[in-house]
Amino acid sequence: MIRKIFMSSDIEGTCGIAHWDETEKNKADYPAFSTQMSREVAAACEGALQGGAEDIFVRDSHDSARNIQPGLLPECVKIFRGWGRDPYSMMSGINESFDGVIFTGYHSAASWDGNPLSHTMNTQNNYVKVNGEYCSELMMNSLTAAMFGVPVLMVTGDQMLCEWFHEQVPEAVTVPVSYGIGNGSVSIHPDKAVKLIREGAEKAAKLNKAECMFPMPEYFTVEVNYKLHHKARSASWYPGAHLENSTTVVYESDSWMDVLTFFHYCL
Repeated sequence: MIRKIFMSSDIEGTCGIAHWDETEKNKADYPAFSTQMSREVAAACEGALQGGAEDIFVRDSHDSARNIQPGLLPECVKIFRGWGRDPYSMMSGINESFDGVIFTGYHSAASWDGNPLSHTMNTQNNYVKVNGEYCSELMMNSLTAAMFGVPVLMVTGDQMLCEWFHEQVPEAVTVPVSYGIGNGSVSIHPDKAVKLIREGAEKAAKLNKAECMFPMPEYFTVEVNYKLHHKARSASWYPGAHLENSTTVVYESDSWMDVLTFFHYCL
């Protein structure tokens, strides 16, 4: 049974978002999308509770990590706001006690064209690769969940990301709410997004956990291509890392925890 859920929530994959100004606290466009992000998180919580979950831990995972309006969430939910300053980052607070993970508001990886705000962790890199594959924050965080033996039950966000995740974990629920076209985004109605997310989370809470584990490689070769050459030079001093060229750093390990620590200091 799925009783305890960890929920990590971002904003760039929230329904309707098409510009950075809609994601930044000091911009006039932000409040409406903070509210929509909160509504989508609340809907995921409500659906999961309806599906049988009893304990939900929400991790606000965007920028300041103070975006979700706690008063819009169900009373039984716990929320982690602010940064723990540990390598788990957007997954800070997860452990082996959780039965499943839900990701809301997630977005395409740096270099993908599925979202006008595509990026991986920050806007200072052109791309991050893991074992030759472009790596999104969803990929990173799904691997962190797998490291603790926790399956991923549901993903909401842009269509390209949802399609990618469906290929990785076909049994998990995906709820696409938008798709990118160049520097723009086409989205469904925000109320429809809330409805679909609520329905999806109820279904997700009833899934077979054993069928929703994200695949964990035995070895990791990580490549970060920085926009600025001096960022790459700095990161190359991390123990075990090396410069592949003037803007690319490579790090290898058989431990995902080691990779997370590399990211913590070098992304």
